[in-house]
Amino acid sequence: MIIPIHTLETDTLRNVAESFVLREGTDYGEVEVSFDDKVKEVMASLRSGETVLVYSELHDSVNIHRKDDYEQGEAFSAEGE
Repeated sequence: MIIPIHTLETDTLRNVAESFVLREGTDYGEVEVSFDDKVKEVMASLRSGETVLVYSELHDSVNIHRKDDYEQGEAFSAEGE
């Protein structure tokens, strides 16, 4: 289930984005990107609709997925749902 980001407090959304960045350990190539910049990029992708915030009832967890992957069901197959 997609959670509309406008229903969350700003601090809560930022905490979810920070948790995602810490879990994913995203590789940004040769240029080092600060943690804060990575979080800002995640927040921007959520605000633009490129990614969505998804609640999994099976895992009782929240994660961030590319919108296209979620709509095609790929996000669930990656989580085992």
